[in-house]
Amino acid sequence: MQKSANHCFHCGETVPRGFNASVVINNKAQAMCCIGCEAVANTIIDNNLTDYYRFRTENAKKSLPLIPEDLTRHQLLDDESLQNEFTHQTSTYKETILSIDGISCAACAWLIEQQLSKLKGISNINVNATTQRATVRWHIETLKLSKILDTIDTLGYQATPFKASEAEAQQQKQNKNFIKRLGIAGILMMQILMIAVGLYFGAFSGISQANLVYLRWTSFFLCLPIVFYSALPFYKGALNALKVKHLSMDVPVSLAIILAFLASSWATFTTKGEVYFESVAMFTFLLLVGKYLEFRARSRAAAVSANLLKLMPMTATKVLDQCEQLVAAKNLQPLDIVLIKPGETIPADGIVISGNSQINEAMLSGEQHPRAKTVGDKVFCGTINIDGNLTVEVKQSSSHTFLSQLIRLSEDAQAHKPKLAQLSDKIAQYFVALILFTAATTAIYWHYHLPEQAFWIALSVLVATCPCALSLATPTALTCATTSLNQHGIMIKSAHVMETLPKVNYYAFDKTGTLTTGRFDLAKTHQFDNSVINDREQILAIGACLEAHSEHPIAKAFAPYRDFSVQASDVSVKAGFGIEGCIIKTDHQTNKQDIEQLTYKIGKPSWLLANVNLSGISFSQGEQHLRDAQCVLIANHNNKNHLIAAFYFTDNVRADAHQLISSLNSQNIKSRMISGDNELSCKKVAKALSLHEYHGNLTALNKLELIKQAQTKFTVAVVGDGINDSPVFGAAHVSIAMGSGSDIAKSGADVILLNDQLVSILTLSAIAKKTKKIILQNFSWAFAYNAIMLPLAAMGFITPYMAVIGMSASSLLVITNSLRLLKPIK
Repeated sequence: MQKSANHCFHCGETVPRGFNASVVINNKAQAMCCIGCEAVANTIIDNNLTDYYRFRTENAKKSLPLIPEDLTRHQLLDDESLQNEFTHQTSTYKETILSIDGISCAACAWLIEQQLSKLKGISNINVNATTQRATVRWHIETLKLSKILDTIDTLGYQATPFKASEAEAQQQKQNKNFIKRLGIAGILMMQILMIAVGLYFGAFSGISQANLVYLRWTSFFLCLPIVFYSALPFYKGALNALKVKHLSMDVPVSLAIILAFLASSWATFTTKGEVYFESVAMFTFLLLVGKYLEFRARSRAAAVSANLLKLMPMTATKVLDQCEQLVAAKNLQPLDIVLIKPGETIPADGIVISGNSQINEAMLSGEQHPRAKTVGDKVFCGTINIDGNLTVEVKQSSSHTFLSQLIRLSEDAQAHKPKLAQLSDKIAQYFVALILFTAATTAIYWHYHLPEQAFWIALSVLVATCPCALSLATPTALTCATTSLNQHGIMIKSAHVMETLPKVNYYAFDKTGTLTTGRFDLAKTHQFDNSVINDREQILAIGACLEAHSEHPIAKAFAPYRDFSVQASDVSVKAGFGIEGCIIKTDHQTNKQDIEQLTYKIGKPSWLLANVNLSGISFSQGEQHLRDAQCVLIANHNNKNHLIAAFYFTDNVRADAHQLISSLNSQNIKSRMISGDNELSCKKVAKALSLHEYHGNLTALNKLELIKQAQTKFTVAVVGDGINDSPVFGAAHVSIAMGSGSDIAKSGADVILLNDQLVSILTLSAIAKKTKKIILQNFSWAFAYNAIMLPLAAMGFITPYMAVIGMSASSLLVITNSLRLLKPIK
């Protein structure tokens, strides 16, 4: 991986001007961008792990120096009571799962494994680059967890203990069991098939009785683990179904395995008749392969919940009687007081009661820019405190946080079956009854016409027509579709979406935050009183400095104009109105600070213009320039307020909105804007996007009436991001919330665009249509296959061996067809 001289060899970022640091790697000096990357690179070199740079496929994450707070936090995790929350202990060893941020490729996993394996006391270390998790086992008396975490941090990665949910732990257990059953069935099947070759050749060319008996008994013993261990899930499924008077596909499968094994065993014991141990083994193995593929697809779809769970911190700093103590985050209760330091994850939903900081809420909104938080503001579990200490009063326990609700919504969506899947199960149930009836009838018929073959013909009917493909037709397609959507940053919350969306022929969009970015850009600045300050850049720097203390959308528009040589003191935020403070300027050459004797205010014109000196301009001119201004800056000079400047902002149309609306128009799908904003702003956006209709100044009730009216002629999808959209979501056929939308909107939506990209609706629609098509193909194949095989098997043209191959091929074809949904959408 080549790097130019002005880029960091370790992380790939630009090397700042004036920073000169390098590390000799493979006899060549390589530039570093910061002391963090330099320290990590030196650690890698000193431990003879230079091959990491040779084999990596991605840049490393920018490294930060290990600060004392990190070391202290790691040492606190050595507490036994805390470790009980996330470790498993034997007499001499402990084992835990670590979530490691910064892993970008397999070389990262190799680097961590190599470095940790050098620690005295490490028993086992396994790093998964895909899940970004490590399973670590260490000797209790020799090594501490804090040392393991410190070592990982010195490599430039951040490791935290991870406790999997019960559902994920159960999935991991199921995965291990599947692999064991598959492995045993696969290995023994191959041995039995080799023996079967000898028996087949012996049947044609002759074989001694002793060898025949020996090979049959060997096959019998090899088949025992397959029948009584590998096939156990089918028996359990059949028994559970029969307990509730339901016929699932496990019923004929279990009958086929047990009857074929018993008949073959009887032939082995009596040396009369044929044995079909190879058919039993192959039948079980191929069915397990199909079940495992379905299980893996479901597991991949469930990864969204697992990733959300990763955001929940294990520990929290609780403040009690002015003393700090580390506690398990899950034990926090409403009214508890917690301290969140810079870099820490907020452990519970709550209200800030002390401090100011910036919070990264990307996990909730998709917005990467931090939001300012001060006293009285809400903070949410899983978000990250960036640059200041915050004291927070807990409002929700860990099980009732918004993050917990999001996890439950994801799990509920995966657990709930859509109508199409329910119909599939119902058809399969009746089909199983038909198979059992046909098999019994076939056995009776052949008992009177060819008694020695009656059992095997009936068995062929059971195996060949097993409704595996029919039962897999819908769930495999829906599972793969959900997985594909997750990969595109789209979360499906309601099971009916995949059925309803292909029918949608009418989209209703909110404006602000949906068709537009919801983020203001500074379009124009008009200067007024030049007697106080006349430099535009300085005006913008002062405005940006004050607005940095606000989380209002307009405040973000000032961010590009921030000059860190301009700071503010005695800042006061007037909620709903504006901000005021004294300005401190730093001279970069002398590094001296100059505190101006001026107080600046920035905010709403209606708040600031009551007592402002408008000397030098006419009232008509002032009114003209202030009419459309959303924000003004004034300065208090000689006890008089002077109007310095007015600022004008635009909420730009999303870059991908044009592509979406154009595509909908080309498909003759109607698109309408329904917004609470004024008619003029709605008209501008509608014209820019060529929307069919637009409506402004609407209340939530007005929107609801328009949607109900449209539903008399169309299948309607509503796309929005705000609280006012929530009632409309409940009425729409399909509701879609933007990832940056309000929590209420997302909780009431059928679909959440986690990537916050409007054009993802096209991907969602394409995958939904493709899913419907593939489900129909799966059903068509399943019915066609069974319609052909049933009469052939009943007439005795299909042997049990052929039936196994046919049934397995049919199921695998359905699974393979469904897996096409995982391919990228063109």
